[in-house]
Amino acid sequence: MEARYSFLQTRSFHMDMDASRLCRWKVCSLGGHNFMLRNLLWATSKHDVYLMQNYSVMHWSSLLRRGKEVLNAAKPIIPTLKHSGLAHPVSRVQISTMTVKENLMVAGGFHGELICKNLNHSGVAFCSKITPDDNAITNAVDVSRNPSGLLRVIAANNDSQVRVFNAENFASLGCFKYDWSVNNASVSPDGKLLAVLGDSTEGLIADANTGKVTGSLKGHLDYSFASAWHPDGQILATGNQDTTCRLWDIRNLSESLAVLKGRMGAIRALRFTSDGRFLAMAEPADFVHIFDSHSGYSQSQEIDLFGEIAGISFSPDTEALFVGVADRTYGSLLEFTRKRYYHYLDSML
Repeated sequence: MEARYSFLQTRSFHMDMDASRLCRWKVCSLGGHNFMLRNLLWATSKHDVYLMQNYSVMHWSSLLRRGKEVLNAAKPIIPTLKHSGLAHPVSRVQISTMTVKENLMVAGGFHGELICKNLNHSGVAFCSKITPDDNAITNAVDVSRNPSGLLRVIAANNDSQVRVFNAENFASLGCFKYDWSVNNASVSPDGKLLAVLGDSTEGLIADANTGKVTGSLKGHLDYSFASAWHPDGQILATGNQDTTCRLWDIRNLSESLAVLKGRMGAIRALRFTSDGRFLAMAEPADFVHIFDSHSGYSQSQEIDLFGEIAGISFSPDTEALFVGVADRTYGSLLEFTRKRYYHYLDSML
């Protein structure tokens, strides 16, 4: 652990952050794969972070100052859920994306694998190669409840399909086919809508239960790789190869509300805080941007670091932002803590 240090900040922007390096860690091995699609970091509290280290998913505790292996994907994995006809053993899975929600850790692989583990139970509940296409990388995974409360796992793959599973028994709830490789899919907070983005300048809004397209997002100039829903469900953020993030009002998709620009590269990861106040936007390397929604996204803070960015995640209490750096030499997990400004009356009559 290194000493805490501070970045220069814009004083008027209240997401000013102090930074500390939690650990020196090779977050992932880049190899020759398309690293740019990965989201390999997730915070479930300001003290608990899950991230990739080579073929392992690790849990880092900032309180205990140590990490613990949660999943070893290099070894053969045998699913404990025997009665699922879709479940099959997998081995030596190079993880391409992951999420941790509702005590469920879900990871996707470069050859179309899907792995689901309940963090409260030993073993892996479900694993399988969900597509016969060896090049159908699992680009994105999500965990969401439908309007009736059923927990679902969503996987988006390079074979142009989005697959939905029941998170209890991993029965298939649907397989939605689109016209291009799907790089990202995310479900709205109310569980009703599905944002579908991929190898097209146009994004789609679909019914999360049927996959039927209900709207389109037109404005980006290149392929899209990231999305994030504002907690109120009315604003969707999309990240694109054209180096911009666009904000869309889901009630009127005729044009985007705003265009947020990066510094140099494509926008590969987007995250809102749980209260919707801030939006974090990550480029493939070196830059993370934070925008204040209360200012209409006009006020922002740029974090300039060094190395490939493996993922970003806010803590649920909004007090911390974690950034995974996947550089072979300087790989590490960074924590940025929110600065608070308190104003007191000088006197009271």
